Order: sequence, then C-alpha cells, then structure tokens
Amino acid sequence: MRLTFIHPAIGHRKNESYLRSWQMEPLPVATLKGLTPADIETRFYDDRLELIPFDAPTDAVAISVETYTAKRAYQIASEYRKRGVPVIMGGFHATLVPNEVARYADTLVTGEAEAIWNEVIDDLRHNTLKSHYQGYQTDLTQVQVDRSLFKGKRYLPIGLIETGRGCRFPCEFCAVQTFYQRRYRRRDIDSVLKELSLLKQEKKIFFFVDDNFAGSLRESREILPELAQAGVRWVTQMSINAAHDETFVQQLAHAGCRGVLIGFESLNEDNLRQMNKQVNTIQGGFGSALANLRKHGIAVYGTFVFGYDHDTPESFGEAVSYAREQGMYIAAFNHMTPFPGTPLYTRLEREKRLRFEHWWLDDNYHYNDLPFFPAHLTPQQVTDGCLEARHAFYNWRSIFQRSWHNRSDFFMFRNYFPINMMHHNEISSRNGYPLGDENWSGPLLEAK
Repeated sequence: MRLTFIHPAIGHRKNESYLRSWQMEPLPVATLKGLTPADIETRFYDDRLELIPFDAPTDAVAISVETYTAKRAYQIASEYRKRGVPVIMGGFHATLVPNEVARYADTLVTGEAEAIWNEVIDDLRHNTLKSHYQGYQTDLTQVQVDRSLFKGKRYLPIGLIETGRGCRFPCEFCAVQTFYQRRYRRRDIDSVLKELSLLKQEKKIFFFVDDNFAGSLRESREILPELAQAGVRWVTQMSINAAHDETFVQQLAHAGCRGVLIGFESLNEDNLRQMNKQVNTIQGGFGSALANLRKHGIAVYGTFVFGYDHDTPESFGEAVSYAREQGMYIAAFNHMTPFPGTPLYTRLEREKRLRFEHWWLDDNYHYNDLPFFPAHLTPQQVTDGCLEARHAFYNWRSIFQRSWHNRSDFFMFRNYFPINMMHHNEISSRNGYPLGDENWSGPLLEAK
C-alpha cells in the first residue's frame, strides 16, 4: 500500500520562489511517518520546495492543515480527489474548525493523531476509512520521529525537536490553549536525547519547537542537566516569566541554550491585560528578565503584535526602538491574527469587528492584511505600521547596531548577519503574499 504525505505552502505567487525563511522541516510529517508501519510505502512532497506530482500512483493522501495553509490545502485536496484518491486531513485547523475541513476531506482527524494513527492505517488497509477520527492527548511516549522523508530536500539548516507540548497561560489570541486545553506535557528526556544523538553529526543547532519550553519550570529544570551532557546548541520558545529567574537562565545557558523566542506582544500594559497576558507584567515588566538573558549570553527573538484596542500610531515605532535598544537578535512585528476557535476570534465576531467572514479563505485577503477592525486605528494603518516597523528594525544601521549586543557567542554571531540579511531581503516579498496558489484555477472539490 502507498501513502503520500503532503505539507502545503501558505500559497504561491506567480513566477516567484517561496520565501526561504518559511522553509523549515515540517516536524508533524516526520511524526506521522514514525507511526506508520514499515511495510507501507510512503512518499512525501513539500509544496514549499517542489511541484506535487498529482498523477503519481498512491492509495491515499495525508495533509496537515494550519489556518494559513488551509486554502492551499483544499486546492491540493481537490486535485487528488478529482483523481479518485481519498484525502485524510488533520492538524490544528482541522481541530479548530472541523466542519469546514470535513467539506474537503474524505477523512477528518481531530485532536492529536498519535493515539489513533494505527487505527487510521488499519482502516486504510481494509478500505474502511471512517469519515472522522477523534484523537486524544497521550503522555507523548508514542511520539516516534522518522526524518527519512526529508532526505534530499533543501530545508533551513536547523534541526527541529519537540521536548514538550502545550502552554498553561490563557492568552486570548492563542490557538495553542484551545488545541491543548491549557495543559502542558513534557516528553520523555531519553527519547529527546536519542533524537539529538542521531542528528548532532549533521546539524549544528537545534530548535526545540515547544509552545513554551518553560511551561513547567520544575520539569524544565529536571531535563537541563541531561541536555548539558548532550553538548548541543539549541534555541527555543518560552514565556518571559522564566527569564526573571536568573538561576534558571544560568542553567539554560549551561545546557546549551543560545537563544529564546519570547512573545512580548505589546509594551502597553492595558493591551496585555486585554490579551489576558498579565504574565508579561510581573516583576516590573521586561527589563530584569532581558538583563538576565544578556548576562548569560542568550540571544532574544522578540515578537510584537499590533491592532489591540490601546494601540496608537506611535506604538509601532516604540516597539522598534525598544527592540533595538535591547539588542534583540531578530524580531517580528505583526498584526494580531484572530484564529478561529480562539477567545479573540469569538470576541471580535461578537463585536462585529471581523472584516472577512473567514479571512483564511477569502480571495481578497493576503498576508499582512488586518482581518478585523481595530478600535482606534484603521486596518491600513496597522498593515503599514507593521511594514514600516520591519523596515526600521532590519535596516543596515539597526543590523550593525544590534550586532554589538550579539557578539558574546561566536556561533550565534557568525550566523547573525546571514539571518538578519534574509529577513531584510524578504520584507517586501512577504507583504501581500497570497493565501493559496495564484496559478491554481477551478472550484474547490467538496467531499460532501
């Protein structure tokens, strides 16, 4: 039996290659491959890197769907379904809006797939696929990653590894709390170390893709000594509260952590309260936490969002100035995105502030458009403000100025300029990027 995995792109512009910074290894595909019996012939096509051979023989297609990739995923599904190939769809978006995704899939998988993937495969063998499989949360011992599908594909040279899932914070805008029900689970450290040992000869740095590496400080502390012995460099995502604990930051650095992505979101405390992200206001704000990270040589990737009710035209420049003054390694300046299934989406829908009924499917929506009406700014002001912020942060003067703050670790400093140049070069390319393939035509083929 033959099974084809597909990772859809956000979209494609006519006559343009896909953005390089969006070309990381798709870890969910490797996880499903690890759960698939060895006697099943598997193929994998990454829509971001290669053309999909829709006419290649296969018995079924599995597609993981995110909100930003949903439109393209439905286009791909339509191509296979009109060829008589059954389509299995899962992923975050499938759980957030199952009724929508079910329209374009023969089989829908909601929740986490690890616990029920064997059942899906067995039904596929016997030609008895159900229309819906409901996954559930496990202790993550069933996670088995097989990256053989990535061989020969030109991804960014960073190894992705999962050490935990979920986050306990109730941030209004975050789909993670909806999908994982505000539960945090740590993966078995022996499995993580096994993955690291297999990959450390070919990868120089790793990205622990956890939604919040500090989702449990106690459990994080327990695995740091083991990571220190592994002798690898890594970056991760975590909440700012953990950086207020200097002992923990020191342990991070000793364990090989070289950088952290932190969601600062806003410099305005009223915005943070409205986001339900009061964790960002503890112990007087960001200052002491950033000082701890600097002291121990951990670079910062800061993310800021705009469009909340207390933003003003000055908010964009203030965020850029702060990120530059703090010497952030890189930073993101994006509009707030109301993902379906989140409290933010529900609130904006109730307040009749959504600009599009389903922005991720609307032909008039493009990347960096604001999907809702802000309280005191226009949608265009937010779009323009984000774009100007990126230009200001990634101009040459800012890049050279910030390099001085990021020279303590030779490996990170060596990669500082290439990474910042990549972001500098892609600012205009990202703006207005289409959701879905501009070259694709025809109606989406619904399953029901």
